[in-house]
Amino acid sequence: MCRRSSTLLPAAIAAAVFFLAASPASAQLELHYQRGSILNPFSAASEPTHIFTLQHAGGWRAGGSFFFLDYSTDGVADGFNDRDLYGEWYPTLSLGSLAEGGVGFGPVNDVRLVAGVNLGIQSKVVKYVPGVELGWNIPGFIFVNTMFGAFIDASSGLDAGGAPSTGDSFNFDVSWLSVFQLGSQSFSFTGHAEYMGAITDELGNDYPGSILAQPQFRWDVGQALTGAGSVLHMGVEYQLWTNKLGTTRDESVVQLLVVWQLD
Repeated sequence: MCRRSSTLLPAAIAAAVFFLAASPASAQLELHYQRGSILNPFSAASEPTHIFTLQHAGGWRAGGSFFFLDYSTDGVADGFNDRDLYGEWYPTLSLGSLAEGGVGFGPVNDVRLVAGVNLGIQSKVVKYVPGVELGWNIPGFIFVNTMFGAFIDASSGLDAGGAPSTGDSFNFDVSWLSVFQLGSQSFSFTGHAEYMGAITDELGNDYPGSILAQPQFRWDVGQALTGAGSVLHMGVEYQLWTNKLGTTRDESVVQLLVVWQLD
């Protein structure tokens, strides 16, 4: 994940809210709580961290949108996860919808254009992520998407008191959702994994390529306890992050996950 000035994130959130409010299609809104021992790759210390996430996934007439906003706090005043806000937004334009379903081939059921943006507060970084996403028809999955995108840095860097600006790079991301039953209980397996290409910052430091994987395993607690499904979920998220945030340190952590499905 990446991070510009504090005025950009509220503007992006407002734009996202406007976009989603104008969307007539189906949508899903979730509030997540996660707790785990998160690595500060700059100090090598791992601290118990609370993460609250507002996540929205929905469709509109000619595509879709995925948006999340994280609030992270670890209670340690070290410049990392100090009540930090971080958000990403990925609106997509479906060529299949525009062509009335005529662009699929083989197991690929859609081709989408992506205009992503990654923003944060503490590091004052902004990244634009234009790309192409393929939707795959895989048995047993609600969706499987693969996205290949450019990773364009538009940060002001050290002059603005933020993290060093970098050259441009690329990323490749896989996301998925599978829902299944075990006996009378309902579970889901979802998440994403991405590879980020190597980059060089404004000081001439080389950052190696990195992998970030965040699979989630959820149990539908609401259905089990009250019969009301798709409301309250509990489970775990496993986070694997190699060369985290441009360092050579790797993270492997299991986090408690609680998901309240609001819509």
